[in-house]
Amino acid sequence: MPGRHTRRGSALDRVRALCLAFPETQERLSHGEPAWFAGGKRLFVVAADHHHDSRVAFWAAAPEGVQESCTESDPRRYFRPPYVGPRGWVGVYLDVPDLEWDRVEEIVEDAWRLIASPRLVASWEGASTAPSASTASPAADRTAGRVSRQGL
Repeated sequence: MPGRHTRRGSALDRVRALCLAFPETQERLSHGEPAWFAGGKRLFVVAADHHHDSRVAFWAAAPEGVQESCTESDPRRYFRPPYVGPRGWVGVYLDVPDLEWDRVEEIVEDAWRLIASPRLVASWEGASTAPSASTASPAADRTAGRVSRQGL
């Protein structure tokens, strides 16, 4: 994937790992940036590597009210992205000190749940509570329904 911030170990690479931990997620380029699609069809997160500014960020689908809450409470970390902002998506800067990875995980999971089909969400929830799910792989390890950061 293009962009200097998508190299292994970068913040964007960590977002990639979070997105790809969800079942049936595919990564493709969208408008020249890495993007992740739930069920391979519906966009739920897109990278923004210097998109109209000098910042590295990602944009994520968000439940109603999340964009406003985030951007009002901490505009250094969150913003209303162009194009998809009017639909409630939230932008998350990845180039801030002390990035709150627990919150990033929540935003990515919320985005996936919002966009993925009900069948896919139900399937993932069932797998995340299965006794063998945590031993399948680091990506399958779930804690309280959240994607594990182990190995990311």
